[in-house]
Amino acid sequence: MSAVAAPTAALLPAPRQPADGDAVSVLPALYVPEASQWLSTTTGRVALEGYSWMQAVHWVAGSGLYKPRRHRSHGPRAFGPTTVRVAQELAQLYPCRPGIEYLVRRTGLTERTVQNHLQILRETGLLAYIAKGTRVSGGPAQASEFAQMIPTEFDVALGIRTVQRDEAAPAYTRAVSGMAEASRELMAMLAKKAARKVRRPRSKASSKATAKASGRGTEQGVVTAVSGEVRCTPMEVGTSASSTAGTTYLPPESKLASGVSKSPTTKESKAKAGGRRKPNTVGRRFQLARELTQELDWLRGCSVPRIAWVARGVADAGWTVTDVRGWLHLRGEAARVRRGSGLLAVLLAGAETVLDTLAKRADAVEQWRGAQEAARRHRIEQVRARTERYEGDWDAPTSRAVCREVEAAFAQVRDAATGGRQEPGDVVDDQDAGLELNEQELAELRVAAAGELMRGETTLIRSLDPQMALAVFGERLVARAYQLEAGSRSSLMTYGHR
Repeated sequence: MSAVAAPTAALLPAPRQPADGDAVSVLPALYVPEASQWLSTTTGRVALEGYSWMQAVHWVAGSGLYKPRRHRSHGPRAFGPTTVRVAQELAQLYPCRPGIEYLVRRTGLTERTVQNHLQILRETGLLAYIAKGTRVSGGPAQASEFAQMIPTEFDVALGIRTVQRDEAAPAYTRAVSGMAEASRELMAMLAKKAARKVRRPRSKASSKATAKASGRGTEQGVVTAVSGEVRCTPMEVGTSASSTAGTTYLPPESKLASGVSKSPTTKESKAKAGGRRKPNTVGRRFQLARELTQELDWLRGCSVPRIAWVARGVADAGWTVTDVRGWLHLRGEAARVRRGSGLLAVLLAGAETVLDTLAKRADAVEQWRGAQEAARRHRIEQVRARTERYEGDWDAPTSRAVCREVEAAFAQVRDAATGGRQEPGDVVDDQDAGLELNEQELAELRVAAAGELMRGETTLIRSLDPQMALAVFGERLVARAYQLEAGSRSSLMTYGHR
């Protein structure tokens, strides 16, 4: 007889009439058909917590009322320690949705064995389906959800009285209201069994090694070591750690001569003061790659492992992202980038051999920062000039037709003020101004204006009045200049160049 199973006579007291009038009966058999293994069809009651459910599990294990071989010719021969081990894992789950792979990993059993013992727990009325797992083609398998049940036979055998407090609630929600006096001793014994944990039996080789190391006699028995693994559920509910009494260490007298003892389990932390360990070679590569993808616009979206492989030379040489920026300033960057990792590999080729000292890298960084400051001042001057040009209460219209009408109105006002006479400071006719320039000069102006438009600037075209600009630069360049001017006043668009 196993350590879990107890004699039937011990778990099923002989029928007698106790002093309080509660009768305890002996049951002939225990089996729940498949149709009654669902929560909606079960006759048992739901266990309120895992401890009381384990009491019922140990009662079924020791009663001998369930014989698997009566109903099938394969599988386990009895409700034994392995079934109790599976039940212990289920008792820690809430909600009880154990995947087969999870139970295989926790118990060390095979998949077929776990399925057999789950079937035993259902046939004894200890488990009831809430939802049965399914297998969808092309998708992951869904785990079954169970309700931990206490069979009706357990209540009848121990004389447990139940009451239904809510008449509208299902029958499986009934609660315990009392128990037969003759069964209190048996319930206390089941409580002790439920408090103990059944461990996986150790192999013979490990048992012999433990016996030799401890030096104890065989009459004391082999103590099964408790696994140091933290017992937790997939749903992150209750946890319980093993006892640490077995790790007590008493140092020898020679270690206490100086009056200071150090525990062998205490190790000096390799972490830095900030709580982080210093990265190794691979860690430095990935750290530099991550910073490069954040600092350089043309590396945005690139694979960090690929950039780490490309920049492995400078990373191993101790370069920082600032050093790389300084080298890229000296090396030169491309305006259009098709493949960021490939361009970086070309630009970093031989960088660690050229800037092989800290002084050379510092000088490159200073040049890069100087260029950044010069570019910043240039942008400030451009913004200031643009603000001075457009400051005032009136903004020029963006439509060319409206601009022509405005210019015509201004011309009428000037003619009315001067009496039709042309002043020395007046603007000459557009056609005459256009004829003053030869074809080569006009082509040079148009190339310069197109270059400014590519950089998002319209200074050259807007410096002339609309009619003169149309005569000199043409309708296409002037229209593009008006589009850029309209977009620059919108908060949703930004123009600039690198």
